Amino acid sequence: MRGKLWIRFAPFLSKRYVSTCRNFSMSPSSSGSVIQPWLFVGLGNPGEKYQSTRHNVGFDMIDAFAESQGISMTTLHFKALFGEGMIDGVPVLLAKPQTYINLSGESAGPLAAYYKLPLHRVLVAYDDTDLPCGVLRLQPKGGYGRHNGLKSVIYNFRKNREFGRLRIGIGRPPGQMDPKAFVLQKFNKTGRERIDSAIKEGADILKMVVTKGLTEAARLANVEQKYKHLVSHDEQF
Repeated sequence: MRGKLWIRFAPFLSKRYVSTCRNFSMSPSSSGSVIQPWLFVGLGNPGEKYQSTRHNVGFDMIDAFAESQGISMTTLHFKALFGEGMIDGVPVLLAKPQTYINLSGESAGPLAAYYKLPLHRVLVAYDDTDLPCGVLRLQPKGGYGRHNGLKSVIYNFRKNREFGRLRIGIGRPPGQMDPKAFVLQKFNKTGRERIDSAIKEGADILKMVVTKGLTEAARLANVEQKYKHLVSHDEQF
């Protein structure tokens, strides 16, 4: 098992990471099992045109987490900007699919399959109009709501929905505004401040997922987020 896992990872890992893996992640734990990597996938649209828009907060979350952990996101791997690192002896894989958001599963699916990851070791970060702007929710599974990017991920996970989600609230469109137009707009000043604060909190939450596990991280994080920003869903950000 150990040898097969190492062979699968080695061609895509940096020399620094390979050295670290030899010492930590590819060694059996005290229970004799191999430590499985986490795969964190952020959803968004590639290109300068879409930077800082509501639909790209999943990308923003992965970027913030990568920066906080010193992980480079410069490799193109399975249609995604890809990075890898170690957190407390646990391998972490980061991906930002470059397929455009509605086809995100074409990257996330093959990535999870290539590394033979069970879906409980996969987490997807994405924008959610059902949460107030700047509010986060961490969940072990669920549906896709109205999010076509998440729908694509589920489809490419063979319709299995039991993977982690970090939902990033962006608020609802004001009035009769087309939701498709809303998610492709940038935040106003107040919304940007709330999202920037949430992104920093989210980076800490992702680290907690690695160190404490998804269930415990969700218990701790969701309590703190429960009463955050008690505002109307109709308030425009």
